[in-house]
Amino acid sequence: MTIRVVVADDQELVRSGFAMILDAQPDIEVVAEAGDGAAAVEAVRRHAPDVALLDVRMPGTDGIEACRAIGAMGSACRTVILTTFDTDAYVYEALHAGASGFLLKDVRRDDLVHAVRVVAAGDSLLAPSVARRLVEQYTAGGPRPTAAGPDPRLDVLTGRERETLLLLARGLSNAEIAAELVVSDHTVKTHVGNVLAKLGLRDRIQAVICAYETGLVAVGSPPAEGGGSPAPGRN
Repeated sequence: MTIRVVVADDQELVRSGFAMILDAQPDIEVVAEAGDGAAAVEAVRRHAPDVALLDVRMPGTDGIEACRAIGAMGSACRTVILTTFDTDAYVYEALHAGASGFLLKDVRRDDLVHAVRVVAAGDSLLAPSVARRLVEQYTAGGPRPTAAGPDPRLDVLTGRERETLLLLARGLSNAEIAAELVVSDHTVKTHVGNVLAKLGLRDRIQAVICAYETGLVAVGSPPAEGGGSPAPGRN
């Protein structure tokens, strides 16, 4: 199956560069390019792509608003935010807007192609080292747990499901969680599915955010070792 992609970035060289890399793949087709968020939303409406790469900062309608609009139209298109990270102080908001993940704009060619395939398959992008920096930076001003006790949202989870959420927040894959908990991959998949369902979360990225927001993971906690490039997180 060919993966249909829309690429949106107000910098023509960046946009065309990404499009050229993706179009060179036998299983990927760039069906449209857009220079701003409004054009990206219209391109998604017109071409019904599988994935939209959205620059977070574009004139007029930015990537976050475009992400929200794409979700609001009921499109099956999954969105990935493109960011320079260090200067984009609202990437966290983009994840809440429905983004399936994010890529740094200096992403390597192979990682870009891999990321598009991962997201098109229904997975989310979760690189441990990058996710930790992002969540810690953008939850700093958000709601924090009080001294009264743990966040009541976690009460619906069993002890093992809390352990699973904690390991998700560290960026561990299902296989790594299975090794940590000494259970099978199938059991981990069941725990992950239960965590997402009970907390009303869409994917593993939202699970990471929830773990920090509820205080299950403290800002400054060490992440899992490794994880330099975007890696798939399977539900």
